[in-house]
Amino acid sequence: MQDAGVKWLVAGFPVPEVMVMRSLVILPFCVAFAGPGVARRAVVSPIRMQLFLRSLVLVAAWVCYYTAARSLQLAELTTIYFSSPLLVTALAMPLLKERVPPARWASLVIGFAGILIACRPHDLGHAGPIALAFAAALLWAYTTVLIRQVVQAESTAVLLFVSNATIVVVCGLALPFLWRQPSWPQFGLMALVAVFGAGGQFLSMEAIRRAPASVVAPISFSSLVWAFCFGYAVWGDVPDVAVFIGAGLILASGGIVAAAEWRATRRPASAAVLRPG
Repeated sequence: MQDAGVKWLVAGFPVPEVMVMRSLVILPFCVAFAGPGVARRAVVSPIRMQLFLRSLVLVAAWVCYYTAARSLQLAELTTIYFSSPLLVTALAMPLLKERVPPARWASLVIGFAGILIACRPHDLGHAGPIALAFAAALLWAYTTVLIRQVVQAESTAVLLFVSNATIVVVCGLALPFLWRQPSWPQFGLMALVAVFGAGGQFLSMEAIRRAPASVVAPISFSSLVWAFCFGYAVWGDVPDVAVFIGAGLILASGGIVAAAEWRATRRPASAAVLRPG
């Protein structure tokens, strides 16, 4: 729902304005959730430099993604974005020292094949937006790795506060030159996008806090189905056959990981039942 709202907004508003308005709505939620001391906790945090680095990478990711949303169908945009969970799985072993079993490597091969097909390398007319969407996915994968490295040291509210405060400061510098006055309905949509975004960020961070990043990331693949539905319902978009094939392979790659994790959790329970005494 956030992505659908973003695509609608960036058709008529500068990307930095949408980002700032979104973050200005999220920041009070952070304060309400964690208390007025959340800003001080962010400033004195022992990992404040890591948090700031992650926030700068996140700003770059959002700029790339929002800009790509102007030119790509929602289904295309979301399909390319889903190279991000695959990249997280690929980065989890060398950077996070997480063990990646063979089933996940198989899912990577299938998933990246789907991304390659969906990106349609022969379609040079959309090369720029596709490159921006893939760059956003790569940057998001890196922010997920950074979250996993610092998430135990700070609360989710502090992480959200720092990232959104950075967006307001960095993108706010461009607003005097780019500002377009939104109507009340348009402002309401910006606020709604912020609520969806805050909820998604919070739940994603809490999930990563509780499980390995390479396990959590593929679960978000269900968003693909919603992207196709919203794209058709709002804009009447019917994606290219290559996008359908690519999305199907990406969903299959997520299914492989989900099945492997289900078997892994069932095994100890079965062993406990069969163990005598």
